[in-house]
Formats: sequence, C-alpha cells, structure tokens
Amino acid sequence: MRRLSLLLLPLLVAATAPAPSVPPRLAAQGSFYVGGRDVEQSGATLRVDSMYVEYRLPAKRTHATPVVLVHGNYQNGTAFTGTPDGREGWADMLLRRGYAVYIVDQPMRGRSPYHPAIDGPATTIPPAQMERLFTAPALTSPVPQTRKHTQWPGTGRVGDPVFEQLYTSQQPTVTGPGDRIDAVVRAALGALLRKIGPAVILTHSRAGTFGWEVADDAPDLVRAVVAIEPNGPPFYDPASADGKTPEKMARRWGPTYDRLTYAPAVADPAELRIARQSAAEAPDLQPCWLQTGTPRRLSRLARTPVMIVVGEASYHAPYDHCTARYLAQAGVPVRFVRLEDQGIHGNGHLMMLEKNNGRIATLIADWLDRTVR
Repeated sequence: MRRLSLLLLPLLVAATAPAPSVPPRLAAQGSFYVGGRDVEQSGATLRVDSMYVEYRLPAKRTHATPVVLVHGNYQNGTAFTGTPDGREGWADMLLRRGYAVYIVDQPMRGRSPYHPAIDGPATTIPPAQMERLFTAPALTSPVPQTRKHTQWPGTGRVGDPVFEQLYTSQQPTVTGPGDRIDAVVRAALGALLRKIGPAVILTHSRAGTFGWEVADDAPDLVRAVVAIEPNGPPFYDPASADGKTPEKMARRWGPTYDRLTYAPAVADPAELRIARQSAAEAPDLQPCWLQTGTPRRLSRLARTPVMIVVGEASYHAPYDHCTARYLAQAGVPVRFVRLEDQGIHGNGHLMMLEKNNGRIATLIADWLDRTVR
C-alpha cells in the first residue's frame, strides 16, 4: 500500500494543491557558495563545510536590509520557498514586503557538500516521529498543548499526499557533537554576511543556536534575529512529557552548544552559575534554568534585537519562554511572541508550512519594519 501511495503521490498532490499564485517580480535571482575549508583525504584535497545560498532580490525593494532564512533539522532551504501542498512560502511573502532574501542549505545538507568520511554519520527522521512532532501532534504527542493543533494542511498521517510530499523533502542530518555542528554553520553564516553585508537572520528550530552565535561573532552585521521555536531551552533538554526521557545537559553555554561572549568573561561554561525556577510560571509550562546572583551579560548579543515566536500547539510551547527569559536576563532585547496572544491559533512546529503561514509572515514582517532601520 505504501508503494501504491507513493506512485499516486504526484496525481494526488496535483489534485489537492491550490492554483499557484503569481510570483513576485524580481530584479535578480541566483545562487552561490560561501565558506569551507580544504582537507586532505586519501591523497586528495576536499573542500568541506561550504554552504549553498540562493538569493532573490525584489523588483521593488523597500528595505535595505535583507533576510537570511536558515532551516532546521532534517529540512533544507525549500522549507521557505513553498509548502508541501503547493502554497506560497515565506521567501516570496517577504519579497512582496520589499525584502531581499537569502535562502541557505546548511553545510552538510541539501545542495551543500556532505562528506561522510569527514563530517561523520547522518541520521534520518522516521515517519512516526514526523507525525508526533510536526504534522499530527494532536493525535500522537503527549505534550498537552499539541491537542490544539489545527493548522496542518491535511491529515498529517502517513499516506496523506501532503505528508508524503513533506516526507520526501526531508534530508539526513549529521549526528556529530552539537558544538562542532554549531562551529561549522556559524562560520558559514559569518562568511555569508561578510559577502552580502548586514542582514536579519531568521532561524527555525535547530538553527536557533546559529542565530545567537553569528550575532555574537558579528554584531555589526546582524541587524536582528527572528527565532522560530529555537533549539532549546537553555542548558538542559527537558524531560519528555511521557516521562520516558530524563532531563539532560545539552547546551553548556546557555542557549547554544558552542561558545558565546559573556561579561564578565567566561573561559569555561562551568563558570556560569545557574539554578532552575522553583515552580513553573503557568500550568503546562516547564520551569526554566536561569543565572543566579548577578547575571553575566551576553555583551555582544545584547546589541541585537530579537524576536522569538512559538506556536500555540507546538511541542516547544512548554519551554520556549525559557530561552526568552534567559536572553533578557543576560541583557538581550527580546520580544517573545506566543501566536495565540496575537489571535493566531492552532500552529505547530512547522508553522512556515501551515495553512495560516501568511498571517505569521505578516506578523514577522511588521516587527521587522518597526525594528530594523
């Protein structure tokens, strides 16, 4: 039956997809690669860690600062160029608002080179995990907030044509240490900013740590960070809602795996003094790990305005406020947005692909209009 569903997939998607919209008018579009380093392997020189970048410049550009779109785990740049049911993606929506966009495939992913002998093994996401985390959490996730999930375009289950289209797009993800992966991607994003100049960094999920790191590396080149349900919360991965996975230390630098600049300076993240809140701030939320005493400041990141967005029905809903709390405590100007507080309901983790993705793009663009000069 699964083979039959895959054979029928092109016909099913064509039958259910909406009529395509007229694409925004462009002044230019193209692609290039940035970053990378050479290594010797079996007598040959290999270029590794480089990053593919696609760019689109609107015919009517009203904002000097472009937006760099950085996808999450198992994804690639197509997470922003359209939806699995054929609707317009965030890249075109931002173009219509007058922003140039740069869409990346993270190093070791998609159209960016991946060398197993150098980069290490990669893993794929099983369909059942996609249902639980992304497309049908109301039916399969133990996280209480996910019962409100209504915005996925389709049933979200294996065999549904929209699910199959999303599943077909998924990429293997390198399983190496988080600090190594962060170091590679932050270097590539830094190379991109040195090429194109100041930009907004918009990250999703696992890419969230990269946004904090590149803003730390190049505060003069990062005009703002928009973090869509960023990798987190600070320090510890929380225990799973079903009690099967215990809490564990993950991001030793707080919101990141790789180093950040604190004041007073931190040579080893073990110098950070932290404690967990004695109680959660509200029902169905998790208590946060925060600094104790006089907090050290994230002195370079504190120069960058930040917007963190979380969906009403996402598995991130119980803990993304912790990332906002930690950044604010460390002196970072943060706007934390729960979509339901803006009248936008039912969204899960892949909100850029969901039925109301246009409303969320408008919310983000409105904030950028006000914040980025």
